[in-house]
Amino acid sequence: MLTTAPYPAGNTIGTIAAVHGPVVDIACDHLPPLHRALYSALNNERYIFEVYQHLDERHVRAITLHSTGGLQRGMRVFDTGAPLQVPVSPDCLGRLLNVFGEPLDGGPALSTGQFRTILAQPVPLHQTISASGILETGIKVIDLLCPFVRGGKTGLFGGAGIGKTVLITEFMHAIVTLHQGVSVFAGVGERIREGHELWHEMQQAGVMSHTLMVFGQMDESPGVRFRVSLAALSYAEYLRDTLSKEVLFLVDNVFRFVQAGSEISGLLGRMPATVGYQPTLMSEVAELQDRIISTTKGAITSVQAIYVPADDMTDPAVTSILNHLDTSVILTRSQASKGFYPAVDPLQSGSKLMDRHFLGDRHYSVAEGVREHLARYRELEDVISMLGVEELSEMDRRIVMRARKLQRYLTQPFHVTAAFTGIKGTSVSLEGVLQDCEAFLRGEFDGVSEDHCYMRGSMRETL
Repeated sequence: MLTTAPYPAGNTIGTIAAVHGPVVDIACDHLPPLHRALYSALNNERYIFEVYQHLDERHVRAITLHSTGGLQRGMRVFDTGAPLQVPVSPDCLGRLLNVFGEPLDGGPALSTGQFRTILAQPVPLHQTISASGILETGIKVIDLLCPFVRGGKTGLFGGAGIGKTVLITEFMHAIVTLHQGVSVFAGVGERIREGHELWHEMQQAGVMSHTLMVFGQMDESPGVRFRVSLAALSYAEYLRDTLSKEVLFLVDNVFRFVQAGSEISGLLGRMPATVGYQPTLMSEVAELQDRIISTTKGAITSVQAIYVPADDMTDPAVTSILNHLDTSVILTRSQASKGFYPAVDPLQSGSKLMDRHFLGDRHYSVAEGVREHLARYRELEDVISMLGVEELSEMDRRIVMRARKLQRYLTQPFHVTAAFTGIKGTSVSLEGVLQDCEAFLRGEFDGVSEDHCYMRGSMRETL
């Protein structure tokens, strides 16, 4: 929904009654609806609040989206007449913005007369289209075993420090260079260092002109961290509906979005539910996920990094997000400890659309053949460690040899890490991956050393 003014109204609605950290109680002349944006002025600056609770017939409880320093009882509060809105314009590409659509890159404010509410309803069902085809990324292990679906949702699950952000950055590079699309990046609770590095990496890679970044930093109010992903999604919807392009919507990190919701729930005095999470966990995740959809005007393909607490995939926050995804890419510490990057576990990762009718006979058969080899090798690892590979049958020794080479073949140097590793990044087409894996399974590379398969692009280019 587009409007031509950020806030159509500015009438006094009441006064501040109490301030408790980011929580503000407001005495109102009449009750505003939930999620209405209110504001107070101090030293020519606006302090914006979002209404979360009706306490009684005269008082509401709101969460401030700014620091509350300087606020005091009795200050006048004004009604904006709408939920929180962001300015939208085709000029937003190439920019770094905050949750209000204000520039963080030192550039001018967006020159536009159009604004979009961040709490828009999902697109009506009759205007949506289903996911169609594979979105190639040039990353071998993902295109082969857990392919991205055009117009679908993909989650990158992993603990701290095993490469989720690096993988997301590589996807941004791929969508611009391979598909000439646009990317919208939502930094939820990002460290300022991470945001600064990512911004400069995108500029150096030459893809920033097709990218929009929206950040809600780690030191900001939980209200900002809770809403920044919806603000970024509003920009993605705008680009989908106006430019009719392939839009890649990236979120780093959805778990911090859940954490911000948990903070707000605690501040509002709600009783915690499972494992201390907020009782509204499922509906909050659904509010975000249900708007990530493709229409007849354009497609939004989502890639979301999800932190896994203590590497526990049964955590309630992780399982609630998992239910909404088409593809799950599981990054494990065991893969990273062996030096296999990207640290994708090929047996745990998968896609709901890993189907012969969707992928075609050739892709499906090759992917299953690779999985069978890797699964058999994992079964035999304990036997090998105790008795040695010599005790295996001839067939099992051949499977183990090929599986070890496939493990190393599925590693890959990235474009965005070339400056740190000194290894030039590579991108391999799906056709090239299928040819190489067919050759591995047939035994054509049985004479090639394992080291020659590690951190390479296509085998045809390296032989």
